[in-house]
Amino acid sequence: MRLPNTAHTSRPWRIHELTHDFRLEDVWALPGVGGSDDFPRLVQQIASFDPSQSSSCAVRTLFVIRRKLGELLGWDDADAGLGSRVPTLRDRLPADLRDGPSGPESDALPFTSLYLTDDEWAAEGANRTMHGVIHVGRVPDQTGGFRAQMAVLVKPNGPLGAAYMAAIRPFRYLIVYPQILREVERLWRAGTRSASWQGAPA
Repeated sequence: MRLPNTAHTSRPWRIHELTHDFRLEDVWALPGVGGSDDFPRLVQQIASFDPSQSSSCAVRTLFVIRRKLGELLGWDDADAGLGSRVPTLRDRLPADLRDGPSGPESDALPFTSLYLTDDEWAAEGANRTMHGVIHVGRVPDQTGGFRAQMAVLVKPNGPLGAAYMAAIRPFRYLIVYPQILREVERLWRAGTRSASWQGAPA
């Protein structure tokens, strides 16, 4: 489910220190809730998501098309990424975040972890079209557990980036993100059942 932008901007998260020149593209409620120790597991599940292995043919096809276009047009060349076309946001990290854990890396998604705290994970990626940030935040509830949400922040690269973001927006809203959220929910429920079973008395 998509959330209002204020669900992100109203929270006192550290990501705001780094992304003052980024645009908040959208905010999504992540399925499921967890206990206070479950946030790292949720982050790991998101980081390990592989679109090429999605159960949705539409999602797999869209990512294949995007990869082919990137190869053809040079969108994903090395000189278009972090440390080349744009500096990494790690250069903006305050000392406590820079010295802390960065979080999991993804083998399938073009993002690099920035930092991981008890209630935040942020990762960044860049190509010829934009510089983007994925932020996952933990929002405590009154039971001592939490719900989670994901924000996407972008800095489009000129007219090309603005046109690209506008072109992919319908596909993100109608196909990609709804399917990703369903798969995260499936993995979360499976992991919760597994944890409950492992903790059961023999």
